[in-house]
Amino acid sequence: MTNLSEVDWVVSDTPVSYDAALALMEARARAIREGEARELVWFLEHPPLYTAGTSARAEDLKDPARFPVFDAGRGGQYTYHGPGQRVAYVMLDVGARGRDVRAFVASLEAWIIEALAAFNVEAGVRAGRVGVWVDRTEPGGPLREDKIAAIGVRLKRWVSLHGISLNVAPELEHFTGITPCGIEDPRYGVTSLEGLGRVVSMAEADMALKAAFEDVFGSRLVRVADGLLEGAEAPT
Repeated sequence: MTNLSEVDWVVSDTPVSYDAALALMEARARAIREGEARELVWFLEHPPLYTAGTSARAEDLKDPARFPVFDAGRGGQYTYHGPGQRVAYVMLDVGARGRDVRAFVASLEAWIIEALAAFNVEAGVRAGRVGVWVDRTEPGGPLREDKIAAIGVRLKRWVSLHGISLNVAPELEHFTGITPCGIEDPRYGVTSLEGLGRVVSMAEADMALKAAFEDVFGSRLVRVADGLLEGAEAPT
């Protein structure tokens, strides 16, 4: 019953616990595979936490007692999630969308890049470095590039789980508890829209992401109430 012209879109207004998010993604992906639910894009924020991908190295978790640490089950290494960061989980039928994993990941990258362009941020991908990056090199100075968005996905029988995270205005110091994505080179850091001097509300970021998603994926996001997420909010 996959209808590629429209995708359900949910925006959670309160932080969502990671365990609850994983459970909901698994259930929704299963329903999509079985033709019982439409594709879903879910915008949310998490309370502060670290997640480990399937390639995570123990030595890259520098401060294991700082925040809860979760085994994400997605590709990639360690990353941070927390307030001020827009997480977008995508449960999409990649099988019906061309059955091309590389093209799917490239679409996720293009989605972020186009959304950032709405705020006059020139961003791009870099060979050998996952995610979306901005050039912070000063004229005549050494190379400096910062990651502004992360990508980590998993496919189960051609339905995607996990997705992207865009740094709108998170506490960047929280990234120091890990080696983000395993990259220790001092030339490469982490930034946010706020760090680039862009004052952007989460609602404004959402609108840019919505427009870019519809352009890149060719599907309209249809806002639905988040009643289906009842019980998924993180405790305060």
